[in-house]
Amino acid sequence: MTEEATAFVPGHVTGFFSAHPHEDPTRAGSRGAGLTLTDGVEVTVRPAAESTVVLDGEGIDIEPVETVLSTLAVDARVEAHSELPLGAGFGVSGAMALGTALATNRVFDRKLSVNELVTIAHGAEVRAGTGLGDVVAQARGGIPIRLEPGAPAHNELDGIPSRARVEYVSFGGLSTADVLSGETERLTAAGERALSLVVEEPTLASFVHASRRFAREADLLTPAVRETLEAVADVGGHASMAMLGDTVFALGTGLSEAGYEPAVCGTHSAGATLR
Repeated sequence: MTEEATAFVPGHVTGFFSAHPHEDPTRAGSRGAGLTLTDGVEVTVRPAAESTVVLDGEGIDIEPVETVLSTLAVDARVEAHSELPLGAGFGVSGAMALGTALATNRVFDRKLSVNELVTIAHGAEVRAGTGLGDVVAQARGGIPIRLEPGAPAHNELDGIPSRARVEYVSFGGLSTADVLSGETERLTAAGERALSLVVEEPTLASFVHASRRFAREADLLTPAVRETLEAVADVGGHASMAMLGDTVFALGTGLSEAGYEPAVCGTHSAGATLR
């Protein structure tokens, strides 16, 4: 056992997805594509008499993190610092679950493989209803395309061989659990169409086009997002909505040129790592 360990997990913006539930949470998940970000979450784990979770200095209940600790049969203090807002479409809960799994494995010498740890974190996210594909994407890094759903033993991943400057603005959060617990047939059909477009042409331009079309066809656009996308389009920029959040991301300088003051980062070339 070591005194502490720290993991960095990139943020993840999903452009489009289709939901694929299963009674086995390691087989459940989503197909789709997204961007992993250089802005992310740093998670530090230390042994403790009882488990606690702290995000940016405040105690918080995050079910996937608690499930990871329970699955690994440990009591620990989990301290996370996020460059991204929680609940706004950046995969923060998935990042905390995955970071907790990686760091806990090191601290408590659980001797599990990366795929085993990703499976634990992915299953915890699915059980909580807070995500379907962030964890596997964050473990891979880059611009991942999720061709088949589920944890590593079941999924299939590819990627767009590129990198980009990313701008984003967030107007608040949307409840992933509420969306996923509702009627998802229309959403899933739109996600499958979007995936076909990107598989046929795996480029950043195709990804953003497919993402914007998905948001419209799945009827997920909020008024603030719709207005922002129109403003970026008016200046010739490329932007779409982060799933699932009241958030817009753009490649290059689209948001800046449209008059917004966005946060700026880039796509992350690697997946989650221990510090």
